[in-house]
Amino acid sequence: MGLMSKLLGGGSRNADDYVALDIDDFDAAPNDVGTNVHIATIGGKQDVVAIKDAVYDGDIVIADITRHTTTDRTMEHISDELKQVAREVGGDIVQKDDEQLIITPGGISISREKLGGR
Repeated sequence: MGLMSKLLGGGSRNADDYVALDIDDFDAAPNDVGTNVHIATIGGKQDVVAIKDAVYDGDIVIADITRHTTTDRTMEHISDELKQVAREVGGDIVQKDDEQLIITPGGISISREKLGGR
């Protein structure tokens, strides 16, 4: 399974699928980074605040929504809130299956086509 499959889904995941990396192994210091990618879990409405703040700050958020179903009224409300945020900042939002929402700030769009034609 490739890195993107692990990041964006496909199969079961657990903590052993992730590797802790030492930031000192990389050239760029955190202050030099313009856009960050945040991983979030949406368990309830309270989790939306941090996601909104990150997108308003110009960051990308990949949010795990597996605790909800797409027909869940709470999830519908959360999705509507995050769509509004994406609209306000000129960003983009997509839902990947029933597992994740990806929200981007202005200037970053999400392709609706998979790479590799699969």
